[in-house]
Amino acid sequence: MWQFFHKLGSPKWFYGIATRLMPWLLAAGALLLLSGVVWGLAFAPKDYLQGNSYRIIYIHVPAAFLAQSAYIMMAVAAVVTLVWRMKLADVFVKAVAPVGLWLTFLALFTGAVWGKPTWGTWWVWDARLTSMLILLFLYGGVIALGRAISDEKSAARATAVLVLVGVVNIPIIKYSVEWWNTLHQPATFKLTEKPSMPPEMWVPLLLSVLGLYLIFGWLACIRMQSEILIRESRTRWVRELVMAGRN
Repeated sequence: MWQFFHKLGSPKWFYGIATRLMPWLLAAGALLLLSGVVWGLAFAPKDYLQGNSYRIIYIHVPAAFLAQSAYIMMAVAAVVTLVWRMKLADVFVKAVAPVGLWLTFLALFTGAVWGKPTWGTWWVWDARLTSMLILLFLYGGVIALGRAISDEKSAARATAVLVLVGVVNIPIIKYSVEWWNTLHQPATFKLTEKPSMPPEMWVPLLLSVLGLYLIFGWLACIRMQSEILIRESRTRWVRELVMAGRN
């Protein structure tokens, strides 16, 4: 395990592993996501209370799940950055933050679309919605802070600290519907409990979630590879890679 952890800190080793993984991540992710979304939007039965409006969950729930998970991953990478000074961990934070920003925006937008027919309004200052909005600002803050500091090492430390400070918002998002009286409904399904929906409704949702996570892995690899090429542009292996690509 420690040998793998040591290798993971090598940009060259990660670049090669990512190149081999990306086609599989894209293919499997696209297949699962497309299957789940088409099944959920076109073939899943209507909800007995919300009718067809509930179908937005097949986009909203995966985006909301992954927006929070991506930030937790960034927090783990931030710890690695501060403790072990591993460059690849900072590369991950920088590469994933914009993806997390768009996922959070998608979750908020689809939530507003769902909220209009359900609550009668596009937005309320509900605990869940407000904490998700804070997550959007946190992602934006991490991106802005990383770009504002020219020194690479200083930027890595500053963004790592900001990510760790902001991680306190994740449990607030998760437990907001339990801690406060909110309009937002509880979790659609939990790993530790039997789903409240019939299988023909929650199975496509699970496929969508898994598919989006794999697509996220593919995007993270692409963005990390691009960042590695920029940071390691003066190294011999990158120059050889560029020359091979030209030939």
